[in-house]
Amino acid sequence: MSTNVTSQKIEIFDTTLRDGQQCPGAGMSFEKNVEYFRLACALRVDVLEAGFPSASNLDFQIVRSIAEETYKQEHKPMIAALCQLREEQVIKTIDALRPLIAIGKGRLHTYVPVDPELIVASLGDSACDKERIVADVFRLVKMAHDAGLEVEFSPEGYSRMKDNFDFTTDLIRSAVAAGARVINCPDTIGGASSFQGSEYFVEKMKKHAAIIAAEFPHQEVIWSVHCHNDLGLAVQNTMNAVFDGPARQIEGCINGIGERAGNAALEQCIMIVRQFGSSEDQDDQQEPRRFYTNCNLDAIQVISDFVDRHMLARQPHWPVTGENAARHSSGGHTNAILRNPMAYQPFDPRQIGKDISFAFGPLSGGNHARAIIESQGYVCAEDEKARIAQFIKDGSKDRRKGISDRELMRLYVEYRQPIKIESMDYGREGDLSRVTIHGRFFDHEGTLAAEHSGKDSALAALKKLIESKFKEIQIIGHSSHSESEGINARSVSRIVVQTSDGERFEGVAHDHDIELSAMRALIDATNKAWVYQMFSLKSADETTASDRTKVFAQSA
Repeated sequence: MSTNVTSQKIEIFDTTLRDGQQCPGAGMSFEKNVEYFRLACALRVDVLEAGFPSASNLDFQIVRSIAEETYKQEHKPMIAALCQLREEQVIKTIDALRPLIAIGKGRLHTYVPVDPELIVASLGDSACDKERIVADVFRLVKMAHDAGLEVEFSPEGYSRMKDNFDFTTDLIRSAVAAGARVINCPDTIGGASSFQGSEYFVEKMKKHAAIIAAEFPHQEVIWSVHCHNDLGLAVQNTMNAVFDGPARQIEGCINGIGERAGNAALEQCIMIVRQFGSSEDQDDQQEPRRFYTNCNLDAIQVISDFVDRHMLARQPHWPVTGENAARHSSGGHTNAILRNPMAYQPFDPRQIGKDISFAFGPLSGGNHARAIIESQGYVCAEDEKARIAQFIKDGSKDRRKGISDRELMRLYVEYRQPIKIESMDYGREGDLSRVTIHGRFFDHEGTLAAEHSGKDSALAALKKLIESKFKEIQIIGHSSHSESEGINARSVSRIVVQTSDGERFEGVAHDHDIELSAMRALIDATNKAWVYQMFSLKSADETTASDRTKVFAQSA
């Protein structure tokens, strides 16, 4: 028989622009802050903490600009701004958020330390006057509430309150009485663990939630959790506060950035809630959700990549969004995934805008090589996949950590290439240029020579020789430069050719002789053009086929 299950929304509070930028090296320009805000709107976070308006004029302008920009967004998150419990800061924060008061989308977030060590370090002599602190909480929270803002109050250092439980209760009681809607219980120092038993902060959250519910039965209070990652437990502690505690708001940063070792990684929390938020089957037809978020999963990879590029670099093995999170190299894994993409994935990466990929390495097999080659639009037949894979391994045997798809395709072209020159010579007498090559040249093995009459260099003679075996090509780009200083520096040449059907291919080569480097670059471009003509998947539409050739653009 089915049972009723209440679905509860978990609100997502994104503090990447505030706590995230407090991390050294993670600060962004004004424009990038606003750009991040738009990505957070696309992710559909419930609350975006835009900054600390009292910290500087720039911080004030960022918060004010985001507040004004919120009107333009289809999804309008609550915009929060942090301030200390000081009247002048409360006033300035109200001013920064003022554009949002009319639509009820502004939140003032203030805090008071309750950790015995932190309170003395932060408040000095005034830490002893706890009654005054409690009274200030009521007065300043009420000031913000009466101004039309939603208020969030945080007892800073909540997880290390020790003997200050009653003091913390008085602060929370005072904040709620003054109109605070959100009570945030942070593991500020990142040292909490469920191994603490009754001293674990989630256990104390339960007690405080029960006290406030009894004293304010008609007042809705959202309990929030904000965990730091100093022991690597931020995500676990956050999830414990939701699944085993009263928290219905999660605070954190994309990619887990933030002060010291960072905050709970929002993208991981979102996916964990999605993965494990279900209760037991209600009936045979449907599995109801116990916890859920309103986040747009498709936007997760995009916003994670933004933080990686503009704030702090993300580790390749970072859970959910890291480069290797949906990338495989083991031959056994690859074969299984090619049959069933979920064989070695806890969730479908496509849900967050990420594709499963394969890093070709020493353990990879023919199926792996074939999958990459065909995904780039080229032929790899069943009876040749093992030979091609071995050729690629031999050509990258020093790359024990695997190679990129671009590097693999460079070796694929090398396997297929019709021109492989062992030696080359050239000369010029009067208006006559000549080139002599030795090696494999399409269907010829040995030595070939060609001449060209005119002002052009030996490159023209080589082009004439190529066109005797291949279709007409046009050189539409040619540049050479020295890769270093000195008489022994090598020349780097790049040549772009266009075939008669409009396809373009770039060749790159190095040689101490500038003429030879140019001719080798022409050969490189020709090899790519020929391989494309002979081995590309002709069923691909023209636009896609053209784009796929770009994987060769930078290979040398």
